Amino acid sequence: MGIKCGIVGLPNVGKSTLFNALTGGSIAAENYPFTTIDPNNGIATVPDPRLGAIADIVHPKRTVPNVVEFVDIAGLVAGASEGEGLGNRFLSHIRETDAIAHIVRCFEDDNVVHVDGRIDPVEDITTVATELALADLETVTRSLDKQNRKARSGDKAAQAAVPILERLERHLSDGLPARTLAYNDAEHSILRNLFLLTAKPTLYIANVAEDGLDDNAMVDDVRELAIGEGSGLVVISGALEAELSALTTSDRDEMLTEYGLNEPGLHKVIRATYDLLGLLTFFTTSEKEARAWSIRRGSRAPQAAGVIHTDFERGFIKAEVIGYDDYIEFNGEAGTRDAGKLRVEGREYIVAEGDLIRFRFNV
Repeated sequence: MGIKCGIVGLPNVGKSTLFNALTGGSIAAENYPFTTIDPNNGIATVPDPRLGAIADIVHPKRTVPNVVEFVDIAGLVAGASEGEGLGNRFLSHIRETDAIAHIVRCFEDDNVVHVDGRIDPVEDITTVATELALADLETVTRSLDKQNRKARSGDKAAQAAVPILERLERHLSDGLPARTLAYNDAEHSILRNLFLLTAKPTLYIANVAEDGLDDNAMVDDVRELAIGEGSGLVVISGALEAELSALTTSDRDEMLTEYGLNEPGLHKVIRATYDLLGLLTFFTTSEKEARAWSIRRGSRAPQAAGVIHTDFERGFIKAEVIGYDDYIEFNGEAGTRDAGKLRVEGREYIVAEGDLIRFRFNV
């Protein structure tokens, strides 16, 4: 399944720098409030050393990792929902993303101006969250007007939708994100097609100075907020990540060691985005290709087959499954089969993290 994440934040918080480092892009990142005037899309691979270990056994012609697509839009400012700045023009580009990465500035630098003239991460988060909520409020109000008209004509579905939309409208009017409003599965199905920005899982990315990765009071404030609303948090130094992304592997590893890090912060961002959506990875292998696939946790074998091709799900017969650890321990499929570790699973099998699967189907 394709994974898409929208990047939001105020101007000059490091959005473009992060986007460039994540995706190898080269969009402008000068010290101006509205640098990015078009939405930018880029692809970042999900770091997973297991795929390399599988490939070392299979020796396929190619390996294909999981990827996350990032969509960067212009910085939002207070009043964006009413036309201020440029970010409001591009909110539509992130309405159909799966998650939101909210970049928050947690560093002091007199050479990098703050659009509001002060550094206050929690206030910055509130500013952006309010603008997203107001944009969603406009969407909900339009939908509510439409459903009210249909309800008055006797439409049962519209009559069921109206009280749900009214409750959501009140919630958004208070500046609160839709994801903090409790609703059941039936209500969720009504709201899903609205593509609300504040309903999306959110990952806060605290952008710090190179010497601000530890003992950072501003990060502590963001962490408290994230915990309170059940969102994720990753702490990185955008400046450091930009340097690392331009280095060779050996030079990068040397620099990481100097900073006492075991991996680039961007790896944490990508994995956190992946985890935020409740996804797991399974693998397929052949002489032609070793590939990582993503699927929602709790999915059954036919659904996993459908990720590869709809015909696989429609004609699903069975799945031959090998756990990753067994695959490595017994040096591939033949050794695993001989050791009795290859399992044949049916339609009710729930796919586990790291499974290597061969699907049998007939259409």
